[in-house]
Amino acid sequence: MRNGIKGIAFDLDGTLYPNYRLNIRLLPFIFKESRLLSAFGKTRGIIRREQEESIKNSHQFSVIGSSIPQEGLYEYQADITAKILGISAEQCKEKIEKLIYKGWEPLFKKIKLYKNVIKTLDAFKNAGLKLGLLSDFPPETKLEYLKLNGIWDVVHCSESSGVIKPHPLPFIKLAAEMGLPCENILYAGNSHSYDVAGAHRAGMKTAWIRSPLGVAHKAPRPDFSFSNYRQLYKFMLDNTAGY
Repeated sequence: MRNGIKGIAFDLDGTLYPNYRLNIRLLPFIFKESRLLSAFGKTRGIIRREQEESIKNSHQFSVIGSSIPQEGLYEYQADITAKILGISAEQCKEKIEKLIYKGWEPLFKKIKLYKNVIKTLDAFKNAGLKLGLLSDFPPETKLEYLKLNGIWDVVHCSESSGVIKPHPLPFIKLAAEMGLPCENILYAGNSHSYDVAGAHRAGMKTAWIRSPLGVAHKAPRPDFSFSNYRQLYKFMLDNTAGY
């Protein structure tokens, strides 16, 4: 096992399954609700830029979002999106909850994981590693549909911290719930900008699952890059015997 790593945590969307498998099923929604989806994407971008400015101004990670309740983030998110769409904040919050948070969840009943995900997670658990999961969106129902519930030591949603990735606070809270220092955790994700950057800020080691054309050209560079779970298994356990 890699020296110093006592726990491994994962992003969910695009990390435990390929993004394209969800995107294909989202096509009807994208065509029907393109304005909402575009506005929601712009809103998340605004929130992330504001988080970055707050971090720069505060010079410490723990201040930003440390006392913001999850509901406060949802309200703020709905308010920004509503202004973009020209509708009421309450109406917008209901649309986001119904169409994005709840509306996408049934699609996960038919989504296939990356090959060897469950086999790799079981191997890590049997080797004594703690397993964590950190997603920007509520993951519990998705995990149930993907048949991945019950395997994790800790499941955390960054929104419950009042912030979203790449803010380091959710990663720090995940580590605390796992009972491990950040430096003893490897965090694996598919987004360099959100997963690798956020985990690195928190002091975690990082693994980046790349697409066939993906290149980690931006800093910080991940500690390890992989394209399939057999590679991650070998990196962590130093062998592929019986895999």
